[in-house]
Amino acid sequence: MGEETDDKRNFALREASGEETSVFTGKIPRQAALKAARKLAPSDSEEAASREEFRLRERGTHKLHIYEGWAWREDAPEDSPEWMPETVTEANVSKEGIEHLEEL
Repeated sequence: MGEETDDKRNFALREASGEETSVFTGKIPRQAALKAARKLAPSDSEEAASREEFRLRERGTHKLHIYEGWAWREDAPEDSPEWMPETVTEANVSKEGIEHLEEL
C-alpha cells in the first residue's frame, strides 16, 4: 500500500434511461457497488431489506457490472467515535453479471 492512488477505478451508476447519475470509486467493482448500495433506502434489518438491482459502468470501458444491493440500519458499534451517529447504514451486494455495451 503505497501513496499511489492510480489503482482506484471509477464506476458510474447507470439508470435504465442510460443516464449516468453518480460516480463511485473503488479498487474493485464490488467496493464501488457497496458504496452505491449504501445510498439505497435502508430497512430496519438486513432480513427486512428489499433488494434492488443497479448497474455500474466502469469509466473508460463498455463493461456494465450488474449488482443486486440492499441496505439496512444498525446500531453503531460500542467503541465507535463520538462523532459517529447512533445508527449507521450497512449494505451488502450480490453480483448478478456483466454486460458489454455496444456504444455509450
